[in-house]
Amino acid sequence: MSTSAHPPIAARPFPAELRTALAQRFGAQLSTALAVRELHGRDESPFDVPPPDAVLFCESTADVADAVALAAAHGVAVIAYGAGSSLEGHLLAVEGGLCLNLSRMSRVLQVHAEDLTVTVQPGVTRSQLNREVKDAGLFFPIDPGADASIGGMTATRASGTNAVRYGTMRENVLALEVVTASGEVLRTGTRARKSSAGYDLTRLMVGSEGTLGVITEITLKLHPLPESVAAAVCSFPDVAAAVNTTIQIIQSGVPIARCELLDANAVRAVNAHDKLGLKVAPMLLMEFHGSPAGVAEQTATVQEIARELGGEDFHWATTPEERTRLWAARHHAYLSGLQMRPGCRAVTTDTCVPISRLAKMVTTALAEAEAAGLPHFLVGHVGDGNFHIAYLIDPTLPAERALAEQLNAGVVRRAITAQGTCTGEHGIGLHKQDFLVDETGAGSVAMMRAIKQALDPLNILNPGKIFSGK
Repeated sequence: MSTSAHPPIAARPFPAELRTALAQRFGAQLSTALAVRELHGRDESPFDVPPPDAVLFCESTADVADAVALAAAHGVAVIAYGAGSSLEGHLLAVEGGLCLNLSRMSRVLQVHAEDLTVTVQPGVTRSQLNREVKDAGLFFPIDPGADASIGGMTATRASGTNAVRYGTMRENVLALEVVTASGEVLRTGTRARKSSAGYDLTRLMVGSEGTLGVITEITLKLHPLPESVAAAVCSFPDVAAAVNTTIQIIQSGVPIARCELLDANAVRAVNAHDKLGLKVAPMLLMEFHGSPAGVAEQTATVQEIARELGGEDFHWATTPEERTRLWAARHHAYLSGLQMRPGCRAVTTDTCVPISRLAKMVTTALAEAEAAGLPHFLVGHVGDGNFHIAYLIDPTLPAERALAEQLNAGVVRRAITAQGTCTGEHGIGLHKQDFLVDETGAGSVAMMRAIKQALDPLNILNPGKIFSGK
């Protein structure tokens, strides 16, 4: 199994005629300034790739369609850009081209509170959406941590802290508006909760990482705000005890809403960043939703399980402000961890395994990281078997990057052997391309390539991602 780290691909020409045509159509919405291009040529991955040739700030579906049609006429790459928070190199312009910044497409278009659905533009962020539907007594539960755009979350099939109860983007996207590689606008799905009408094009687009179309509208499921919410932290003597507690909670049928693991390094980092006083030990951060009686029953069961496995210091966040502070610290964990080693970059794992295999996976991965002597921290959506180790590397030392990739490959190899996946929520991007072959097999990747070729014969939509070449 390779380390699945790929170098940049040779850039395509960006013809002067295209630049002129874009300037005529879009005026000040188009930028070729180096500072703007560089801002759109970097994400949270460890890759350094030259920036795109131009950046277009799209304001409508018509803008996207016209831009893609012009790029297609010249065979130029098109890369959709949301919040820039991806971890696997999704938005990097490995073949140059035109970056479509969709952040100005940020309107909540329709809220159908009676049907528990909402339609939004791709630049709407998770927190913005929840602010706008809160007064209707509703919320959108998918929470990847970063305040990502809904378009980016759809494109990467994101999940996050609430997935154990509410599922991922796959379960919560009902319909899409998509601009194809030729500039055609099409719609997939409806607001109905189910359909068996032909191929499921919505699910095909969800998780396609911008390689099959540019998503310009998303219709989502909403959920009622829970009547009662309780959150708690519980420390454990070691990571294995925390993970085994999680396994027993899930196997006991407790409908826990969130169950997040932080190792001692991650707790130390969020303490420093958010001025918290959490015990520096492996910790579960949990949240419970339901009626007051239901939440009380859930919490009593979880406390009993945790205590039997060595859990201690069970502290409750009893007010919305305390809960917000705790979850803000969890959301800051990645950036907090980076501050443990100023100037570092992170190589991150994203494996997800059947819940019964999780304890061994996590303990083995941490033991290897400790033995290697590379600074690291672990956070995990352990309620659904997903965890992340961030290996903190000095970007000027190739040996550290190689060591981190070697450790990552070992984690992935064990996950696939355990019938898990190389990526639970971040996607393939640039970083995990060889792992996709290891996980799905050459035949499945060949089928994916055939779909890509059929829908994007010129290979202009986010080229070089998921699998290299045409």
